[in-house]
Amino acid sequence: MENCTATEPFEMCAAIQACAVRKARIADIPAIKQMIDAEVRGGAVLARTTAELYENVRDFHIVEEDGAPIGCCALHVDLEDLAELRSLIVRPGRRDRGIGGTLVRSCLFEAHELGIPRLYALTRSVRFFQRIGFHIVDKQTLPHKVFRDCVRCPSFPECDETALLIDLRNAAADAEA
Repeated sequence: MENCTATEPFEMCAAIQACAVRKARIADIPAIKQMIDAEVRGGAVLARTTAELYENVRDFHIVEEDGAPIGCCALHVDLEDLAELRSLIVRPGRRDRGIGGTLVRSCLFEAHELGIPRLYALTRSVRFFQRIGFHIVDKQTLPHKVFRDCVRCPSFPECDETALLIDLRNAAADAEA
């Protein structure tokens, strides 16, 4: 598999194809659940039930290698103008090859296609998201997130994650300039 190295949010078609990024299928849910559970143990992502994953299968993008999922990321629509990037995972041993960035860019492209202008992520990997074009925002600007997911987190209310946001309208304008 080639490295996935698109540098701009919308510079992705070739990189996505090179990395075999695709939308998840029902058959991928056991592998997605396994990847999430492994990262939950380390505190990297929020736990998701199997039922929740099946309900949200259309949110997930995956990268596969030799027919097996090795990474995933979900684009979860919150409001008409806001979506969350969540459950970004690349299997150990497959990291540092640009796969995570390509998964995020795939979600950004889908958000653009859907007409969703703003995406956010809560993460400890601040620099990773900043390199893609996200900027830090106050968590208090995302109050719906607190009521939906954060209350289920073992770190709530003492969250150590940083909220980041990208405005695709600005990213698209920057790419054109």
